[in-house]
Amino acid sequence: MLKKTLFFAMLVAQIQAGTLDGVVVAITDGDTLKMLTNDKREIKIRLAKIDAPEKTQAFGQASKKALSDICFSKPLHVEIETIDRYGRTVGTVTCKGVNANLKQIENGMAWVYVKYSKDKKFIEEEQKAKEKKVGLWSEPTATPPWEYRRVKPSRTTS
Repeated sequence: MLKKTLFFAMLVAQIQAGTLDGVVVAITDGDTLKMLTNDKREIKIRLAKIDAPEKTQAFGQASKKALSDICFSKPLHVEIETIDRYGRTVGTVTCKGVNANLKQIENGMAWVYVKYSKDKKFIEEEQKAKEKKVGLWSEPTATPPWEYRRVKPSRTTS
């Protein structure tokens, strides 16, 4: 019980602090990574405002690799938005000065997650990627991950 209490106290402290700094130690998929904070805590981070293809979906592995190219083993800064229902910290991730969330959209490696974001910059960049047929937009029948999950639900979430 004490461990659970301490864990939730740490989560609340994270949210109140609003930011995290550290290094990326793993890439789970195109919108999720693991970081090691400067105080040596491993935390799973979900990139806010975007939804990348699932690992088993077309462009799933390409999206994961794209995020890896942007962030893996690099210092990062996270602007925390919330903790999701899976216990992941959700936020804007900056790796060596690059907004990874926006870069995934620009590279055509994720959709704007319109259920959770109406950010005009993200919507504009998604439209540019569509027009250029970049990444997943090169596939005319690309299926958004939220539709893919509805048809083929997984047992676990990254």
